[in-house]
Amino acid sequence: METNDFTSGRILPKLLKFMLPVLFAIFLQAMYGAVDLLVVGRFSDNAAVSAVSTGSQIIMTLTNILGSFSMGITVAVGQKIGQKRPDDAAKTIGTGLVIFGLTGLLLLTSACVAGAKLLAGIMNAPAEAFDLTAQYIRICGAGFVIITAYNLLGSIFRGLGDSKTPLIAVGIACVCNIIGDLLFVAVFHMGSSGAALATVIAQLLSVVISLFIIRRTKLPFEFHRSHIKLDKKCAASIIRIGTPIALQDLLVGISFLVMLAIVNKLGLSASAGVGVAEKVCAFIMLVPIAFMQSMSAFVAQNYGAGKTDRAKQALKTGITVSFAFGLVMFILTFFRGDLLAGIFSNDSQAVMNAWDYLKAYAIDCLLTCFLFCFIGYYNGIQKTTFVMIQGICGAFLVRIPVAFLMQRIGNGSLFLIGLATPCSTVLQIIMCFAVYSRFAGQNAPKSSSPFIAD
Repeated sequence: METNDFTSGRILPKLLKFMLPVLFAIFLQAMYGAVDLLVVGRFSDNAAVSAVSTGSQIIMTLTNILGSFSMGITVAVGQKIGQKRPDDAAKTIGTGLVIFGLTGLLLLTSACVAGAKLLAGIMNAPAEAFDLTAQYIRICGAGFVIITAYNLLGSIFRGLGDSKTPLIAVGIACVCNIIGDLLFVAVFHMGSSGAALATVIAQLLSVVISLFIIRRTKLPFEFHRSHIKLDKKCAASIIRIGTPIALQDLLVGISFLVMLAIVNKLGLSASAGVGVAEKVCAFIMLVPIAFMQSMSAFVAQNYGAGKTDRAKQALKTGITVSFAFGLVMFILTFFRGDLLAGIFSNDSQAVMNAWDYLKAYAIDCLLTCFLFCFIGYYNGIQKTTFVMIQGICGAFLVRIPVAFLMQRIGNGSLFLIGLATPCSTVLQIIMCFAVYSRFAGQNAPKSSSPFIAD
């Protein structure tokens, strides 16, 4: 593998070349989660669908925290590559392996296995689906070390400018998960528990095969077992960059869990409908999410190399391309969301509930092209504290209050409850534009300075 150099050449071709494998990887990741719900929806009942919906939302929130924290590795490694300091990149990767291994084993595994019923209760899981939800959380939680390794590998290679290896990893996991779902759910009739088991086994196989691929791949620097240790400076850099992003994703994730808990109070059909809608959302948001992840690595290299104007131009390019796709997704989702929802469920009421909720997310498609590219840009220039602040403001000043308000005055309308999401996005975009001139105008770090204060 040769590291992609983002600091020279035409921006759009290089950005797209890096972004497309990221996009396909996220698409396969979305397929990965969607297959669980698709198979369960076809071969089980609404209780199992609700269990997968609620349980997977919790697991996804915890996984997103890991992914967000690992952005500290992506950005730190990307800047070391931009500064032509490969040995420091190797030390950063080794330190990240130690930090994330301990986090996955000691924190997340114990929380999910021991607190599965507590988490299901907090989420107001419908009575018919309560035990199934707890079991789904417990099975996935038992495999959190595997989930940690699976996500960590992707963050490391994106920091190196390699988006193809993560694509291979998620492709392997997706195929294995489809096979596992069909076997455990369709053949053995294990319902939501079978879907959880298929998820863990698929990611285990993906990690094993990916490690084999990595061992046979030439890295842009020497990496030895001696690098796998806790280097204080590298750990400080990872934690300083990654913690605000992870904290933001945790609190934003909590706000979406609160919305799901509000919906769960409306009954099993509403819960199943929103679960279906969330899986559809994973697809309609593919392009802005791919640009957010790609932008972080692209901007980090250019910022590390002192090319701030090139980093700003990449932001504008990403927004332009992302908006074009967002417009298409808005039209499709708002006017024919029932067709999208019908892929995942045979229940007509659940499909109509999903479409009602999706109309709000269709509006968000027009907004996230701005927000996600800005987030990727700010992550790349290590302004992660601001990323945290804008995310928390959107979640707790707008999303949660609007959701509660719409629950009270909206007569159970999922569209009105869903409007909480685009409303919060508007506030976050305003904040991003308000600070853009200040943050973008700051000088880039000197190549001799490995750690930059936020």
